[in-house]
Amino acid sequence: MKTLSFAIGIDLGIGSCKTVLLDESARILSQASAAYPASDTASRWQEQRPESLLEGLITSVRSAVQTSGLNPANCLGITIGGALHSLTALDKRDQPLMGLLTWADSRAHHQAGQIRQSGRAHDLYLRTGCPSHPLYPFYKILWLRENHPDAFAKATWFLSAKEYVLYRMTGKRIVDYNVAAGSGLLNTLNLGWDKEMLSLAGISPEQLSTVADPREFVGWLKPALATQMGLNPHTPVILGSSDAVNDSLGAGAVSRRQAACMVGVSGAIRCLQTQPALDALERVCCYAVDQKHWLVGGAINNGGLAASWFKDALSNGKADSPSTPDFDDLLAWAAEIPAGSEGVLCLPFFTAERSPYWNTDVRGTFYGLQLGHDQRHLSRALLEGVAFRLRSVLDSLDETIPNLMELRASGGFVQSPIWLQITADVLNRPLHIPAVKETSAMAAAFWVFLNAGVFSSFEDLAKLVPIAKQVEPLAEHQPIYHQQYQRYQELYRALLPVFKPPSTPSS
Repeated sequence: MKTLSFAIGIDLGIGSCKTVLLDESARILSQASAAYPASDTASRWQEQRPESLLEGLITSVRSAVQTSGLNPANCLGITIGGALHSLTALDKRDQPLMGLLTWADSRAHHQAGQIRQSGRAHDLYLRTGCPSHPLYPFYKILWLRENHPDAFAKATWFLSAKEYVLYRMTGKRIVDYNVAAGSGLLNTLNLGWDKEMLSLAGISPEQLSTVADPREFVGWLKPALATQMGLNPHTPVILGSSDAVNDSLGAGAVSRRQAACMVGVSGAIRCLQTQPALDALERVCCYAVDQKHWLVGGAINNGGLAASWFKDALSNGKADSPSTPDFDDLLAWAAEIPAGSEGVLCLPFFTAERSPYWNTDVRGTFYGLQLGHDQRHLSRALLEGVAFRLRSVLDSLDETIPNLMELRASGGFVQSPIWLQITADVLNRPLHIPAVKETSAMAAAFWVFLNAGVFSSFEDLAKLVPIAKQVEPLAEHQPIYHQQYQRYQELYRALLPVFKPPSTPSS
């Protein structure tokens, strides 16, 4: 076996688990993935079986380790980067009382609406950095208390997907600052569980995990799980951070004038800051990373998720048919149509949206269709619509964090030249593309190196992220997209009354 030292980074997402083995020069030695799809059990609902994430993680790690040919004894540690805003609850026997609700689950829209109507939303935002929205576990806890009081009463621990998997791996109840902040229950200034939020939720600190620095050693990997993963018993487990933080680190966006622009299933533009930054209009969120850094920015629910919906909608329920389009078809169709989609606009609101509108009532819309339009126009309009969503986030972030200069791209869209070009054009900013594609899983492994003292700062890590290319906005597209973006904003405002659900007639 090879004797090279390595770290294992894991990106625990909604639909799959990705694992990379990384050496101390940030060279990827091996990688693998395993799928565990989420289920949309009802309108606005999306959940997973908690154990399926652990099963996917074991499969992914085992495959990456076996493929590498490396000696497991040389593993410096393993770290998980977890998706934000998930929630499940365990009883006193550590059995799940509910499915794992993902960030895409907005069943708590009524509870979030009640907080807004009470006039308390802004105060809670100032305390937590989290706007009022049903994706936050705080509101999901309120939903559980109101709709399933028996399960709520039996809950001894409320936790995220990452916490559940870490507990199964080590037996420790611990959470990093960023995942804790993404719950809507952490005070963004004192970095402890907020007493006011816990009181509103009707829970105690004992029902939550211990909050700790992402560099912290959690414990040793349990021998039985280590064997299943192909690792040595008592492999070190380092806490790590969220996939949001890891996207920034993996893209090398660590200075206050840099931001990571990510499009995967969702999308986001975020930047690391050395002090909290809140927006008077609550358009952006602010989550602690450690005691010296905060992640500030905005996320959209409908990134690649919108493209997936469109692809599936065109399949007529025949996903396995040879004639069913795939993502490459959508991208090729979009490339055949000029900038502006010949007047077609898409509001890609196929699930409740986040920044900067935080509107759960929005609905997906195609506008401007005529007889001469076809699936090519819809494809390009959808990609442009996602870019317009990111533009609205960037505009809000520019007002909160002045002088942002550089955007680093990450996520699945970096593999699509047409999507990158559309995004650069709409944002009117160059996009710097890192050489490594799996930036989030790679950056998860960075926390092992920080724990071991191999590197001492985020700036040291950024030096390990080479830029492969730069996508410049095309000058000839600027007038077109300026006009289309104005029409996009006007269309959104015009549809707000239509988006509101109809009131139920009184009997």
